[in-house]
Amino acid sequence: MIFNNDRPIYIQLLDQLQLLIVSENIKLGERLSSVRDLALEYKVNPNTVQKALQELESMGLIYTERTNGKFVTDDKKLIEKYKSSLAKEHIQNYFENMEKLGFNKEQALNYLKDSYNKN
Repeated sequence: MIFNNDRPIYIQLLDQLQLLIVSENIKLGERLSSVRDLALEYKVNPNTVQKALQELESMGLIYTERTNGKFVTDDKKLIEKYKSSLAKEHIQNYFENMEKLGFNKEQALNYLKDSYNKN
């Protein structure tokens, strides 16, 4: 993962892990790698990983079993809520970026439909 300097690394890591969870690349109920292993995988400080995981836990997307590690929630409704929220954010970003290019919302929507139909 390549981090940029615009946002704190733990937030970028949080976003990446959240995306992996809501897209079910990390399955519901699956055990996460250890903090140390995640730190090695993402080439970041373990404290950075821990901070991202604490945030995920406060969101309810993961939970800790004292002796077994951290696991993804099995609450499908919660996952869908976050998935929907991320989708809305991406849609909003799309329209904002298209507006910067000079498209109004209707034009941006038509452009999206046309692009989708060509694929």
